Amino acid sequence: MYVYIEKEKKIVLAIHYKKIIKDVVNAVLKYENCPFECEVSVIITDDEGIRDYNNRYRGIDKSTDVLSFPFIEYKIPADFKDFDKNPLMFNPENNALMLGDIIISAEHIESQACEYGHSKKRELAFLVAHSMLHLLGYDHENDNERLIMEEKQRSILNGEGYIR
Repeated sequence: MYVYIEKEKKIVLAIHYKKIIKDVVNAVLKYENCPFECEVSVIITDDEGIRDYNNRYRGIDKSTDVLSFPFIEYKIPADFKDFDKNPLMFNPENNALMLGDIIISAEHIESQACEYGHSKKRELAFLVAHSMLHLLGYDHENDNERLIMEEKQRSILNGEGYIR
């Protein structure tokens, strides 16, 4: 597993964010039975930074907690069948399946942890799990999709000890 984490210099997180991110990425891939080594990039920024990304890439001029930019379009979420037949999905330098990018707002980690009454560790873990599921093709456009994602997030986070 290759997880590239970049935290902007001005961001201060008083938690072991690298370990949390790597552990949750790994837990999601294990939960979804991913048969490949994978690659994910994570950027931690502030509300201004995520607002810029959101505006630039999605045309939405407001901040948000997390953005997911999947590299792969799935017919069925987390269906890895026949991926090995498409070498363009794999980084030629490390042979890892390139899942995509995650961008997280550090300010939202703090405010949402306070709002929901749990730790910053749990909030970061939730945002990573949520975003990883998006990178694996899950969405929450309707109630059925939302319920599926919520159950997967809960199972993954509980399995890692991030209980609400």
